[in-house]
Amino acid sequence: MSEEQPNYPLHGITLKAILEDLIERRGWSDLASRINIRCFAFDPSLKSSLKFLRKTEWARQKVEELYLDDQRQIKGGSAK
Repeated sequence: MSEEQPNYPLHGITLKAILEDLIERRGWSDLASRINIRCFAFDPSLKSSLKFLRKTEWARQKVEELYLDDQRQIKGGSAK
């Protein structure tokens, strides 16, 4: 699979690591306001969010896009 996407920016980064980073930096309420999914807004937990994101491609893509945007801002020096 790595041969198919050798330059994939999330290669080697687990969904769990992505979500933990976003929660630490942004918090659940910010995630819920940016990505409208119930598991971020109502009684959020890492376990329930991972379960949902693994089954729901569009939501996972939004989380990955937010993570990549944050990483670009950090590297660019304009992190929040």
